[in-house]
Formats: sequence, C-alpha cells, structure tokens
Amino acid sequence: MTTANQNAAPTWGRGLENQRRANLGDGTYRNPVMGGDYPDPTVLRVGDRYYLTYSSFESSPGIVLWRSENLVDWEPVGPTCPEPWGSVFAIDLVEHAGRYYMYIPFMPTSWSRVDAPTIAVMWADDIEGTWHGPVDLGLRGYIDPGHAVGEDGERYLFLNGVDRVRLTPDGLGTVGEVEHVYDGWHYPEDWVVEAYSLEGPKHVQRDGWHYLVSAVGGTAGPATGHMVIVARSRSIDGPWENMPTNPLLRCTDPAQPWWSRGHGTLLEGPGGQWYVIYHAYENGHAGLGRQILLEPVDWTEDGWPVARGGDLTAPLPLPGGGSEQRPHGVALSDDFHAPAWGWRWTFDRPGADETARAAFTEAGLVLAGKGGDPASASPMTVRAPDRSFRVEVGVELLSDPSAPADGPETTAGLLLFFNHRLFLGLELATGRLQAWTGGTRTWGSEPLPEGTRALEFALEKREHIVQMYYRAPGQEEWTHYPLTLECSGYHANTANDLVSLRPAVFAAGPGSARISDFRYRAL
Repeated sequence: MTTANQNAAPTWGRGLENQRRANLGDGTYRNPVMGGDYPDPTVLRVGDRYYLTYSSFESSPGIVLWRSENLVDWEPVGPTCPEPWGSVFAIDLVEHAGRYYMYIPFMPTSWSRVDAPTIAVMWADDIEGTWHGPVDLGLRGYIDPGHAVGEDGERYLFLNGVDRVRLTPDGLGTVGEVEHVYDGWHYPEDWVVEAYSLEGPKHVQRDGWHYLVSAVGGTAGPATGHMVIVARSRSIDGPWENMPTNPLLRCTDPAQPWWSRGHGTLLEGPGGQWYVIYHAYENGHAGLGRQILLEPVDWTEDGWPVARGGDLTAPLPLPGGGSEQRPHGVALSDDFHAPAWGWRWTFDRPGADETARAAFTEAGLVLAGKGGDPASASPMTVRAPDRSFRVEVGVELLSDPSAPADGPETTAGLLLFFNHRLFLGLELATGRLQAWTGGTRTWGSEPLPEGTRALEFALEKREHIVQMYYRAPGQEEWTHYPLTLECSGYHANTANDLVSLRPAVFAAGPGSARISDFRYRAL
C-alpha cells in the first residue's frame, strides 16, 4: 500500500467562494465529498436521488438534509427539526413502506428537554416536506440507532453495543425489552486504537444476507484507531458471522492522508456500483473536523464487501460516469438580511432561546451581548471546508444610553473558534483592540483613536498560520495586527471535544453589536 507524499499538495475542484469540491470535472473525484465538520453521515437512496444528514449537535434548527444525484455533489434541502430536544448525535435516515424516518439520539445539554441520552423518531411522507415529531422511544442511555427489517417482516432498531429492540409496525414505538445481539469483531491487541467502542450499527440486505456495518476503535485518538467492520447472518436474529477480512476500512499508517476512518454506511450507488460513505480526519488538518468520504465497494464471490479506495491518495471514478459538475455546497458569506440557522450559522453552547439574541436587519445583524468575553459569549459559528481561507466582517458597538459609565463594557469581534476553551481572534472594545490566542488574552493590545466603536476585521488562515487585520470603515488599506499565530493544535485530541475550528462572530457584555457583511473565501 502506498502512502501520501506530504510534500505534494493534492488538487481539488473549486466551487462557491473558491471552496474546494470533490468533483474534479474530468470524470473523477477526490475526497472529501463534503469538506468540513459533517460527522456520522447517514445516506438514503430515493429513486435516482440520494439524501444525507449528519450529527448536527447543538444546531437549532437541527438535522440539515442534503441531496445529490451522484453521491459527490451535494446541495442543502434545509433543516428538518425546528426545535431539537438536545444535542443531536448519529442519526439513521431510512424508508419503510413509502414513509421516511429518522431515528435520532438526543443528548442532554444545558437547555435540553432530556436529562439522559434518549432515542426519538421523526417521520415524513415527503422526504423534502414537513417532518413530524420527535416521538420519544424511551430508549435511555443509548446512541447510534440503526433501523432494520427482518426476514420475518418485523422492524428493529440496532443500538450501540450492539443491542437491539423490536419496533411497532408503524416504527413509532418499541415492543419488548432491549437485548444484546452482537459482540463485534475484536482487532489484534497490538493495534494502536483509542478504545474498543462498538457503535454505529447500520443494517443492509443483499442477496439474502443481513449485514451489520459497525464502527470500533474510538472516534478520535490515534490516527489508526477508528475503523469500519462487517458481520452478516441469514437471519435478523443471528448468529452474526464476522467478515474474515475485517476491517472493511481503516487508516493503517499515520502517513496516509485520512485518519480515524469510521462510521460507515453501505449503499448501492449510480449504475449499480456499491459505495461506503463515512467520516474521517484529514492528516495534518484535524481542526477541520470529521469530513465525509466516499469509497467504491466491490463484492467477492462469497458475498463480502471490499473497499477499493486504498489509502485515498489518488482520485476515484465519478459515480455514474460522465464528468458533469452539479450544484454543490453552500455559500458561507452573509449580509445578515435573513436568518440562516443550522445550515450556515450555529451558536456555540446555546441557551434555550439563543436565537432571540439575533435581529436581522437591512443594515446587518444586531447581536445582543452575552457573557463577559468570547469564551462565555456563545459565538455564532460557520463550518469551514478549506485548509486555507480568509474571512472578513464589519463590527460596530452600539451605544446604550442607560448603561452606567463604570459598568462592564460591551465588546465584539471575529474569531477562529474551536470551543470556549480554545480560540483565537480580535476583539473590539471602545477605543481598544485586543487579540486572543489559545483561548486567552494575549500580552498586548493595539490602541485605537479615542472613542472608536466600529472596525472591519479580517482573519487569514493559510494552512496553520493565521494573520489578523483591521481597518476603519471606508478605508481601503488593512492594518496588520502585529502578531502571527499558529493553530495546528486546535483539534479534538487537544481539547477533547468533537467539533472543528470555525470562523465565528461574537458580542459580549451588557450591550449589543452590529455585525455586517460577513465574507468567506477559500485561498
């Protein structure tokens, strides 16, 4: 097996805002098919179209649905869950008897309606229409549901572990007790992995076999940890036979371009070719989060899947053939005339009514302050799909005549934000400019003309080097903030948080700020 040449820059196609895209326009594609943090993908084929969603965590509205005709070019349909009950983990999107279902793990948050992990279900008669629910299935303490239909015609839900429970015929309730049904495949003891963590069981039927496609090895941690394993049975009740060549997917060498490859779904793609779609971290760019990869799968004569993407250093044939580039992705730039929650903007650690802080006007977003600094301000974030990019935004501190002169000040700014403990960027206070790095204030600040309450900011990230700029509104030239930062360590293994490094805007303190003309461009 070859390994990636770390000195050779791979090439991608380019789309909206120069964002990288998988489709190269020559009949091939290069992973990721969705760049940026889109973990735990689940995909459903509906006729000649495919639908995808992923763990939306604390986004509200949540569970954004995407569609594609070739599994490579994806465009958003929109959020399907206006008011999530909690943080949304790995979903299973399925169809049964002409109706569509999403089985959803909700995790407790500071604002959630659940006090323990629980699994609920939503359903729709039109996959792009209105989704109903959620309905609580009462499955406390479980995650990673996987829907299945047995040879007996009964419906089941597989769970992490792997446990299983029978569903009612309408799929909106459970029957009987949860039972343990599969112990998983155990990798050799000398493999370097994070933890066993049997999770993400997905069910697929082919040629009279029931297949369980699961993940073991832990989601982050060592590059060689996460993997996809396969087992099969002639009956939904087992016994389950592990694939002799397990795992189906794994990063075997930290020099390879994609790490922690796991949480896969097997499905039939265009032209009858099978694929596995899953998530992974990009070597050297773990700060982008768990990105979505697509790999062709062949079947052996005795009915086992074989992934044929290798270490993913080379482009792969475009599903369905041809070389057309269809619409893909979403623009991140925003004039803030209308909300774009969930699929563009997400608050970090939101409260129950966090979006009430934001008022969208013709002059931009008026964002009420929260907390006393960027860490406690619940910044508004967007997913970045690129290794290198530039973001710009206008920030104006709005006056509050009722605020006491000696009270806490209102500040606002532009960040690259991993979580409330790890971020960098620029913060404007009246007449003063402050830089942050590593989640802390830096040793100095830049003086501004007395009374300055409005600036434009720019952050330019080239690979892991970040330069910061500012200027007064209406000025042509940018002033370089005299500090160059490095952000290669802003990722899950540093901060123990399964998110990504995202551009963000914030307002802190008792007042509010006007945020205007947010611009993103990949470099």
